[in-house]
Amino acid sequence: MTDRQKARISSRKQPKQARSADLVAAVLDAAVQVLAKEGAQRFTTARVAEKAGVSVGSLYQYFPNKVAILFRLQSDEWRQTSELLRGILEDARRPPLERLRILVHAFIRSECEEAAVRVALDDAAPLYRDAPEAKEARISGTRALHAFMREALPQASEATRALAGDLITATLSQVGKQFSETHRTPAEIEAYADAMADMFCAYLGALGRC
Repeated sequence: MTDRQKARISSRKQPKQARSADLVAAVLDAAVQVLAKEGAQRFTTARVAEKAGVSVGSLYQYFPNKVAILFRLQSDEWRQTSELLRGILEDARRPPLERLRILVHAFIRSECEEAAVRVALDDAAPLYRDAPEAKEARISGTRALHAFMREALPQASEATRALAGDLITATLSQVGKQFSETHRTPAEIEAYADAMADMFCAYLGALGRC
């Protein structure tokens, strides 16, 4: 096992008092700013502590190393994205394809709004992507999509639903990342999301008729 795989990526402890919570929030806010400006390669605990206005010792009370900070930012991003998408996919008031369209628009907007940090986190991913904590964080984001696929394609086989879910997830992730790496206007984002949603809806519609 390499040193990178051994590196501790979990926080040392969770803040229990308001003052401690404020310190952690300041560190994470500073980390986002440093990451967006400096990138993953020049991201250090010293730069984060300086930006946050705290001592490195105070930072180390909660984060053992820079990898732990980066993983916290990544896991927070996974959690926020999962909550956003789950809220849309589980909205039973709307038909499945309408939910899918809303999801695509929300995801593409989110990718573009946070592109600088997402690109930097992608660069840092090799530091923690094989860790058990990272795998567990990713698993939770797939459950809502699987449930949605069962609702959207009730007559399809489990294998067909799994393939459709994987294709949609991979396309959103890869194409959304590539699209967001260039500055986009609101009109461009809207048009692109519409086209992608049309493609996904046509695909699921075809599978539903099979």
